[in-house]
Amino acid sequence: MTSDVELLIGRVIKAHGIRGEVAVEPTTDEPDIRFAVGQVLHGTQSGKEHTLTVAKSRPHQGRLLVTFEEIADRTAAESLRGTQFFAPPLDDDDDEEGFYDHELEGLRVIHDGEDIGAVDSVSHGPAGTLLSVALTRGGDALVPFVHAIVPEVDLESGTLTITPPEGLLDLDSI
Repeated sequence: MTSDVELLIGRVIKAHGIRGEVAVEPTTDEPDIRFAVGQVLHGTQSGKEHTLTVAKSRPHQGRLLVTFEEIADRTAAESLRGTQFFAPPLDDDDDEEGFYDHELEGLRVIHDGEDIGAVDSVSHGPAGTLLSVALTRGGDALVPFVHAIVPEVDLESGTLTITPPEGLLDLDSI
């Protein structure tokens, strides 16, 4: 995939400890690759640009604790709060089933052959990925992005088909 698209891969939540470590909320399916030792990360924070090299990275309570070569202490780490890291998509020809958030956002949602709305955002949590669907009848629904409920995604036609359990679309989740 050749593209100028940069994907959000994570953001700094807060400083951790006194040695310059930060807690990062990863927003990528590949945190082990994106935040591997030696990776150079490009981030933005309120108009400021950061280029940081990963010195250490380890999982901690659903997040990553990351140490950067350029950050020596808690004060410097605290100054990174809110920094968002971006990177180009990984070339992964083996992953035919994977989708980037920006590919899913805006897709029309089809249920029983009828256009019922559009994906307006994608969120990732410990329990999995959720699609926020703006329903054409009004309101929103959160749809788990699992094969049993979303069996087909057709990027060419700009649609995804859902087979939700009874009652899922009756709840205005947001």
